[in-house]
Amino acid sequence: MAAHEAEQPSSRARMNGTRPDQMQDAHAGAHPLVFRRMTSPPPLPGFDDVLCAAARIAPHAHVTPMLRSRGIDRLAGCTLAFKAEFLQRAGAFKFRGACNAVFSLDDGEATRGVVTHSSGNHGGALALAARLRGIPCHVVVPEGAPRAKLDAIAAYGAILHRCAPGIAAREAACEEVQRATGARLVHPYTDPRVIAGQGTAALELLGDGPFDALVVPVGGGGLASGTAIAIAGAAPGTRLVLAEPAGAAETLASLREGRRVTAFTPDTVCDGLRGTLGEPNFEILRAHGAEVLAVGDADTVAAMRLLYQRAKALVEPSSAIALAAVLANRDRFAGMRVGVILTGGNLDLDALPW
Repeated sequence: MAAHEAEQPSSRARMNGTRPDQMQDAHAGAHPLVFRRMTSPPPLPGFDDVLCAAARIAPHAHVTPMLRSRGIDRLAGCTLAFKAEFLQRAGAFKFRGACNAVFSLDDGEATRGVVTHSSGNHGGALALAARLRGIPCHVVVPEGAPRAKLDAIAAYGAILHRCAPGIAAREAACEEVQRATGARLVHPYTDPRVIAGQGTAALELLGDGPFDALVVPVGGGGLASGTAIAIAGAAPGTRLVLAEPAGAAETLASLREGRRVTAFTPDTVCDGLRGTLGEPNFEILRAHGAEVLAVGDADTVAAMRLLYQRAKALVEPSSAIALAAVLANRDRFAGMRVGVILTGGNLDLDALPW
């Protein structure tokens, strides 16, 4: 097993001399490479893309360990295997997709840097991947984003740009940064390279199988759709089950109605699962027959506490929700072999929800 040392971000933040509470607005100047919207979406990734991503990120990403707890197995009524992505570099699975995206850029693209919008883990992951390649990174962050996650993004060397809350404001700010800098957009969950990279977590977990089901959280759908692709290629008999906050259950509604349902105002403790389900992510999940279980916040917080008590795993609510889905649906998983991806551990220790 590879060593899983904690990644220590650089204390030098490239923020034009500002602290995280003094973030600059998006650049107003224009770059010669003016941003233009793509007229057609890029092709959806496939299993070969996941395999290529695994090879590409291998020199940089951890192969995270698998954890087990007989005590939690007894409570759940099934045999659980936890993929410990909270021990990944930058503290979350998001490093996989960000790393794949950054290191797949050609040299000309890379010199202009990358840009994304993120309230936390994706921004930190992209900043670290960009630092490893030695290129600029811009992260658009909405007002109200968790302070601990903003500090981590800045510490990895990203330039932060403040925007109003909401997807529309985030995307507008990203376009402004692109016009000013020529940076390449790396969307948090719809970018095909990100989806393929996220699928590598499931690919590794499936290697420790067989499993009857994999359970992963879903928000924007990057990990969920990458997992669907990995399962289809490596273990097509394994069932994909998605855990979604009851207060932000747009994936559940979308798959039920056969179309994207986006008229949601998320209300959940799972700050990492408040994103709008992406169009390519929806198409992939629908094609692969993903099942969605809605989980209440109280159950998620209880699972978060249980993981700390029984497995000594301190994870975010957005991670613990996967175990909560299993515990709340014992009959659904009774006697099964279930893989669970614990997605991240970047939380504010001064604001734990219990």
